[in-house]
Amino acid sequence: MAYNSINDCSKYAEIIVIRHGETEWNVDGRLQGQLDVELNETGRQQAFLVAERLSKEPKISAVYSSDLKRASYTAELIAKNCGVHQGGGESLNQLYERSTSALQRIANKHQGERIVVVSHDVTIRALHRKVFPHGKPIGKVINTSLNVFLISDKGEWIVKTWGDVNHLLNNAAGFMLE
Repeated sequence: MAYNSINDCSKYAEIIVIRHGETEWNVDGRLQGQLDVELNETGRQQAFLVAERLSKEPKISAVYSSDLKRASYTAELIAKNCGVHQGGGESLNQLYERSTSALQRIANKHQGERIVVVSHDVTIRALHRKVFPHGKPIGKVINTSLNVFLISDKGEWIVKTWGDVNHLLNNAAGFMLE
């Protein structure tokens, strides 16, 4: 099921999956994999903007992240701005089976709550494929885009929002999305 309205949100965990901020390797189009590449200045600004946005939205109960610096820096800013402690972390880098089962476990633990997971392009693509197994390719996953899943404890996954980057487009600093 995808893009549906839900009457009883207490049966679902709302999980906001965010790609980490930009790195120089992202700019160059190079794959980083498990290399621990740090955010560039644009990436740090993106992380700040997404954290600021989430701090103004409904309560976040927990923040999870990959342990790589580019994701953990983004997650730490979000956790700090939203007044929560990071939920710790399983790395979500082993694509479909590991990433979808990890997200399902997080959803089961946090039914009726809003959770943030900061991850990577390839993992977010795998999560999208869970909802749309036969769908067309999704295109670029923009750094710090918000991708919101509703996941029930019975394994029902719904995409509520995909690729939301309004925090990058509408900010006082004049930051522009490429």
